Amino acid sequence: MYPPPASAPHRDFISVTLSVGESYDNSKSRRRRSCWRKWKQLSRLQQNMIIFLLAFLILCGFLSYIHMADQWKALSGKPTEERKMMPEVPGLKPANPPVLPAPQKADASPAFSKMLPQRPRKHFRRGPPHLQIRAPNTDSKAGTQGDTKERAAAPGDAHQKENTQRTIISWRGAVIEPEQGTGLPLRRAEAPAKPSPLVTRIQKEPALLNERQEGVIEAFRHAWKGYRQFAWGHDELRPVSRSFSEWFGLGLTLIDALDTMWILGLKQEFEEARTWVSQKLNFKKDVDVNLFESTIRILGGLLSTYHLSGDRLFLRKAKDFGNRLMPAFMTPSKIPYSDVNIGTGVAHPPQWTSDSTVSEVTSIQLEFRELSRLTGVKKFQEAAEEVTRHVHHLSGKKDGLVPMFINTHSGSFTHLGVFTLGARADSYYEYLLKQWIQGGKQETQLLEDYLAAIEGIKTHLVRHSEPNKLTFIGELTHDRFSAKMDHLVCFLPGTLALGVHHGLPADHMELARALMETCYQMNRQMETGLSPEIVHFNLYPPTDNLDVKVKPADRHNLLRPETVESLFYLYRTTGDRKYQDWGWEILQSFNKYTRVPSGGYTSINNVQNPHKPEPRDKMESFFLGETLKYLYLLFSDDQNLLSLDTYVFNTEAHPLPIWALS
Repeated sequence: MYPPPASAPHRDFISVTLSVGESYDNSKSRRRRSCWRKWKQLSRLQQNMIIFLLAFLILCGFLSYIHMADQWKALSGKPTEERKMMPEVPGLKPANPPVLPAPQKADASPAFSKMLPQRPRKHFRRGPPHLQIRAPNTDSKAGTQGDTKERAAAPGDAHQKENTQRTIISWRGAVIEPEQGTGLPLRRAEAPAKPSPLVTRIQKEPALLNERQEGVIEAFRHAWKGYRQFAWGHDELRPVSRSFSEWFGLGLTLIDALDTMWILGLKQEFEEARTWVSQKLNFKKDVDVNLFESTIRILGGLLSTYHLSGDRLFLRKAKDFGNRLMPAFMTPSKIPYSDVNIGTGVAHPPQWTSDSTVSEVTSIQLEFRELSRLTGVKKFQEAAEEVTRHVHHLSGKKDGLVPMFINTHSGSFTHLGVFTLGARADSYYEYLLKQWIQGGKQETQLLEDYLAAIEGIKTHLVRHSEPNKLTFIGELTHDRFSAKMDHLVCFLPGTLALGVHHGLPADHMELARALMETCYQMNRQMETGLSPEIVHFNLYPPTDNLDVKVKPADRHNLLRPETVESLFYLYRTTGDRKYQDWGWEILQSFNKYTRVPSGGYTSINNVQNPHKPEPRDKMESFFLGETLKYLYLLFSDDQNLLSLDTYVFNTEAHPLPIWALS
């Protein structure tokens, strides 16, 4: 027997795995490695089935999300549509303003054509829009789309990136820096306006456009081509240098031209400009604006476009802008300062004087009165009419004629004894008549002041030239007569004719006809067929048999509208077609001497030199806002297109409705 083996000693072992930089902490990383090990253990078929199932579930989830999003969108859009059927918000509803229907499709390329001068098609049944009486929509369809969706990049962007001109010296000498930002939210009017119903008119089919109206449309398109390509969103086009200049930095030309585009039926151009107003027009800017110029061009343009289109975007913008102009009236005398910063609310007189000009403070009433009527906010009308009442009672007049300046502190006329119907006083007389018409011919104080002024003009300022006995309006300086007449004075024949149309004395028409002949001759007797800015008439027989003399400093032409404005009124009130012929001659002269091939029209330095008119490289906003608009209306035979019984034009040719009697 063998002895039992000796027992071996017992040993315990511990297995330790060392991994550099790692430690076990029950983390998800080790679990992921475990899942990956299990995934690798699956067969190729099992892996493919799992991947297919996951892809199917993801696709179903995505389709379900799209379906739910459409349902929520429909639900959220329903109240918007219902709100369109609800009554308008009190304080922002006009009482049945006349509204022109949407302009018919313009003959324009969808790609905006890059951009040769476009010729309107002949025999195309697209006439001037006819009026219809209805309340404007809460928001137009085009307006809603313009507010909610981005369109293509603004025209002219490529050029403007290269154009480094940003700081421009304005005519007042102020430096303007355009800025970007968001406008202040608007407050709703607290009290609705209760204007009388507007004068109704019979609807009719739009008439065929005649050749001359087509010519105006072609001229507008050519001017707009230059603005759109080289100055889009800026104040003024410089057509020769293919650039732009700023005055206020508020798209002045674009706003001034809005209602012209609507009246001419240029739908595509209007909708593109409307999109810019919706998305880019911002009044919250640290910039000084001239109260008068910005009121007649911007406020007047927005109000007029609202009435013609029914798009409440323009009324909202007008109310915002009107609120920003109100600090100008915060003076000791309530006579407004000439300039106001629309961003800071600081108003001040111009740099060169403490006075305001009489025409500026008395030619804002049509616009401010209409803004109050539409919004129910009384402060606009009250501030403007306080100025009218104050001037009515002032001493220093001469048989209804007013001096050119008024002090904002004392409220008194200054520079006494100087009387003119030219710059700094002209539109005072125009707005006396037009306020009386706007208000339904109820404000007799306005009519009395206007009639007195016309008699004062006849007594002190009317003379006849030699050798052809042209009737003209001169100036009076401390009882000394000057035979100087500004082209601006050519507004007067049209104003006189408008007064006769509304029942004023018939002898006013005799003076209107005589002055109209003179204004035409101021154009015709120049070698280019375009009037100079200022002429001096011969009171004694000259050696050259001409009635007018032009000084070298006065022989420029700024594309002004006053002559064609009066031609429009004279044709509307007399039916004499010679006034249409005279207007056609002037348009041909504009095309021959001021048209720039690349787009736009330019003012010129010398109307007496047809071989070298010397372009000034500037297209004023009123060329599109007034000159071409009045030419188009002059050539129309439709007396009901913006009838003189329904609309009154502000001094920038923006039509506003005449208030009906209560």
